[in-house]
Amino acid sequence: MKKFLFDLFPLILFFVAYRFADIYVATAVAIAAAVLQILWIKLTGKPIETMHWVNFAVIVFFGGATLWLQNDAFIKWKPTVLYWLFGGVLIVSKYLMNKNLMQKLLGEKVAMPSAAWNKLNLSWALFFIVAGGLNLFVAFSGLFTQDQWVNFKVFGLMALLIVFVIAQSVWLGKHMQQDEPKDVSVGSDAKENKP
Repeated sequence: MKKFLFDLFPLILFFVAYRFADIYVATAVAIAAAVLQILWIKLTGKPIETMHWVNFAVIVFFGGATLWLQNDAFIKWKPTVLYWLFGGVLIVSKYLMNKNLMQKLLGEKVAMPSAAWNKLNLSWALFFIVAGGLNLFVAFSGLFTQDQWVNFKVFGLMALLIVFVIAQSVWLGKHMQQDEPKDVSVGSDAKENKP
């Protein structure tokens, strides 16, 4: 739970700052939070995960462009770029490099047939692509206000992710290979060893 909240630190501060100020202040706060997040990990001597570096780079680039050009379109693109990047990496690694990243990530904890791993990898890639598309729709379709987009970014995308993770957990349970039952018939072994 601590790690989950720590990973959400920039997003939470973005939401709070937006409620008290505007999109530009919120963007500056999110950038500062991402910098502090990286510094904190570094100071505590823990390894900085690739996810943290990617999120840091995307928020600094798109947030920086938002502040520099005073155009909130850039920060609205940020979730989509991040999600499409994740989806693209899952697809490219599997279909061009023949590496299943979901299997690499969960393979030590979960045993499944190869076909199930491929479906899991593809379903995550598609989730990220669809979620990125939904973000663009809410941000730029003209049907939603900026407040509604901020709520969708913070709560809507998170709710979608949680529902998807629960669905994936149920699906994983159906496809996991069960360990072979061990033969514990001591009596039969003892009989075989008798002269």
